[in-house]
Amino acid sequence: GRERRGKPIGRYLMCVSVTEGGTQIAVLEGRNLIEHYLSRPADDVSEIHGNVYLAKVQNVLPGMEAAFVDIGTPKNAVLYRGDLQFDPEEVEGGGKARIEQVLRAKQTILCQVTKNPIAHKGARLTQEVSLPGRFVVLVPNSTTYGISKRLPDGERKRLRGILDRVKPAQHGIIVRTAAENITAEELERDVGRLVQQWNDIEALSKKSQAPSLLYREPEAVFRFIREEFTKDYRGVMIDDRDLYEKVSTYVQSVNPALADRVQFYDGDSEPLPLFERHHVHEQLRKAVDRKVWLPSGGSLIIEHTEALTVIDVNTGKNVGRSSLEETVFRNNLEAAEEIARQLRLRDIGGIIVIDFVDMDERQNRDAVAKTLRDALARDKTRTQVFDISDLGLVEMTRKRIGEGLLESFSSLCEDCDGRGVSLDQELLLAGGRA
Repeated sequence: GRERRGKPIGRYLMCVSVTEGGTQIAVLEGRNLIEHYLSRPADDVSEIHGNVYLAKVQNVLPGMEAAFVDIGTPKNAVLYRGDLQFDPEEVEGGGKARIEQVLRAKQTILCQVTKNPIAHKGARLTQEVSLPGRFVVLVPNSTTYGISKRLPDGERKRLRGILDRVKPAQHGIIVRTAAENITAEELERDVGRLVQQWNDIEALSKKSQAPSLLYREPEAVFRFIREEFTKDYRGVMIDDRDLYEKVSTYVQSVNPALADRVQFYDGDSEPLPLFERHHVHEQLRKAVDRKVWLPSGGSLIIEHTEALTVIDVNTGKNVGRSSLEETVFRNNLEAAEEIARQLRLRDIGGIIVIDFVDMDERQNRDAVAKTLRDALARDKTRTQVFDISDLGLVEMTRKRIGEGLLESFSSLCEDCDGRGVSLDQELLLAGGRA
């Protein structure tokens, strides 16, 4: 990779800190924390996204077009009609068959977790398994064929030519953005490794009894390096010797050109712990606050509810210089940029409603929506943004895989049961005694 004064150049730095409670991964752009993940120990049932199971159908609910499935976790997982895979010719009703025509209680099926269990909801499943590698994703027994749209047209054409030669006939392939400029040998090796992985899963499924785990996704740090670690990173710093050795060996095998960017941070000999040296704790504390200040004095208030997340935009101390419309417009533009940053940092998923300060001019509303969409384009998690309503509200969604930052570091308050208020019981009872 490129260097300056003997040190690698890159926009990003990954800091990995290991404690008894789990492994924390912080991604910094310059000095700013932009992403954070808390990885629980491998046997934690709250972190099973990507795992493949031989599962047993518990019961089928035609009215919900879903089935509850036992994968061996405390809570049954759920499989919806749209996530089934079956041969239409073998089922009554063909391609439009109802879920009860495809599944029955006690049936054994092979499936993969697409969403971790959250709160009272069980994990979500699919029967369309996908196995991610460094450069490609293998979709077994599928006709899927795709190349990342983020790659230039010329590179897409070159990769398509290689794929035509190495793609297994019975499996689908999706080429990732990380495949840019790789050799035919590297692509072929990645495909071969994934095909072998799938063959191992199939072989294990034939000699296992449901429910059983057939494939466990590697822990978060390896997933992150597999999918994100490129020449844009100036380094990966790890404060645990064992994990450093494992990660170093892994990077040497999948991306040897970047192996020297993986470094051990010896907390015993350094004056400050890794996260303190890079001001991660300080930024994390701010990232769990309800209130976020904007550069010109405005603010965001971020509130979580069972159904959705609400973000309220305020002008606050921002009194502007010209007209009210211009002040509000500039404040909303700042808010749009900051909201995109906060969603990514806090890993907020599901339905999100943003209450921007009211703007009279349509072109200003459109400009704010465009700024939000452009800022979200830097987020690798899938989002969908709808236009600003006449009330100044924006509805959007961001794919949720597991718990967000706040849930990772908190538990429900026992005093108020998560309501955020304490009821005046004496006053309530006094009304009945009047």
